[in-house]
Amino acid sequence: MIEALEYGFFRNAILGSLLTAIVCGLLGSYVVARRMVFVSGGITHASFGGIGMGLYLGINPLLSAAGFAVLSALGVQGAARTGLLREDSAIAAFWSLGMALGTLFVALTPGYSTGLSAFLFGNILLVSHTDLFLLSGMALLTIAAFIFGFRTILYTAFDPDFARTRGVRVQLVEMLMSVAIALGIVLSIRLVGIMLLMSLLTLPQSIMNLFTSRFSAILVGSVVLAAVAALIGLWGSYTLGIPSGAFIILVLVCLFLLAKTIKHFVHAQS
Repeated sequence: MIEALEYGFFRNAILGSLLTAIVCGLLGSYVVARRMVFVSGGITHASFGGIGMGLYLGINPLLSAAGFAVLSALGVQGAARTGLLREDSAIAAFWSLGMALGTLFVALTPGYSTGLSAFLFGNILLVSHTDLFLLSGMALLTIAAFIFGFRTILYTAFDPDFARTRGVRVQLVEMLMSVAIALGIVLSIRLVGIMLLMSLLTLPQSIMNLFTSRFSAILVGSVVLAAVAALIGLWGSYTLGIPSGAFIILVLVCLFLLAKTIKHFVHAQS
């Protein structure tokens, strides 16, 4: 792996994976605490419609995917809040619509979309300087939001009713967090792809939650675990010639099983 550092694309991959770990680690903690796992899954898959549109129109697929993801996040939230649809029905509707539109646009795109598999399954080695710039901005904004708005996010995630009594504008916070999650999802697609991204938003947090219920500890631990898994995934991708995204998720699954075993053993001993 030391030899690989001589290549610029591999250095970009390492930096991109660390930035993605920060974004997914922090936003994923809110997702798990707020029980929005399937909402995030719906947003992730709905963004495929934007990717297909981008490929069809010849524009940056991540830009159009961001538009689809944000509209889907706000659409699910709005439909559930107004009673137009139950939340699970709204998720299913946007999930299916995004995948259907993405498939349609891909089928209409002339020629073979060579970059499609990278969006579906991830290819961190294709990360560009633009991707790094956008990820850096997203990471800084996410860190700032969780530092300066920690209590607001904490109250909103665990007890919205209590948050309202403290003067928190819960609806606005939920909307802003939904937009942040949508953008974080789109910018993280390069690492593990649409098909596996939901695991990166939930597994590190689930592992940390086995050992602590402190939200601050879960935030920091999730970032560290995601970063470790990403670096091991890159190493596996380089040495074994396998997709980095799939290897990253396998590492996280193994860490979860190990953590579960340790937790069970400690509990049995006590």
